[in-house]
Amino acid sequence: MLQKSTIQLLRFHFSFFLMPVYWLALTQLVHIHWGRAAVVFIILHLLVYPASNGYNSYMDRDETPIGGLKNPLQPTKQLFYTTVVMDVAAVTASLFISWYFALGIFLYIMASRAYSYRGIRLKQYPFTGYLTVILFQGAVTYWLVYHGCSEALYTNASFSGMMAASLLIGGFYPLTQIYQHKADAADGVETISYKLGYRGTFIFCASVYSVAMAFLGYTFLASLLFVQFFMVLIFFTPILVYFLWWAVKVWKDNSAADFKHTMRMNILASTCTNLGFIIALIMNHLE
Repeated sequence: MLQKSTIQLLRFHFSFFLMPVYWLALTQLVHIHWGRAAVVFIILHLLVYPASNGYNSYMDRDETPIGGLKNPLQPTKQLFYTTVVMDVAAVTASLFISWYFALGIFLYIMASRAYSYRGIRLKQYPFTGYLTVILFQGAVTYWLVYHGCSEALYTNASFSGMMAASLLIGGFYPLTQIYQHKADAADGVETISYKLGYRGTFIFCASVYSVAMAFLGYTFLASLLFVQFFMVLIFFTPILVYFLWWAVKVWKDNSAADFKHTMRMNILASTCTNLGFIIALIMNHLE
């Protein structure tokens, strides 16, 4: 039986925050193999992402709030073994999609381990860690979904789509670190948010998100998905409103850069982004 701490630290619910890249990639496919799309969804959201979360928690042994958990339990050796089993299952299942897909999943797992493993610990380097996250959670995942879910297993995912995916992650990721400055510093980790400071994090994220929207717009408009892009913009509006409101609060008082506000941002941004891309996907197949 899995221990309570193991189930908690796998953080299955955190997959919801990473899910928009999956739906974004699907919006750019004309012919989707729905059977493989379901398998790809399961591999990413029920195996790869939770195993990555679990391994990171096993290495960090957090005693303060982390993404999606206010009171994390302490990990046991079972968590480590569980993540290994999940990783092996993910790569094995990926072989039924294609060799390219399996290789991509393997590289994602290796990057995730290098990010967390104490012997390498890419997360301790603010820019290297940041680039690793946005590359693999963004562009690489976009390519994997585009390839694995297409009828003909296409390998020609658009550059603009991959850039949009990476920059959407890049414009959001530092905000998830903003309440952890003290805990990370105590662990010898300097995140990009820590380097930028509280105000700098908001300015940086706004800048990256603006560029992300330019790439996203180009991706949709190049595919002649004009109405779909307009619909996505509507769903992104609440995210912008909350972001600006929160930024003003942090500008006045740094204590507003806390776990509660960060989780609200996470939930709102993920819900709106997922819904926007899902509705765009539905619109594609109603035409």
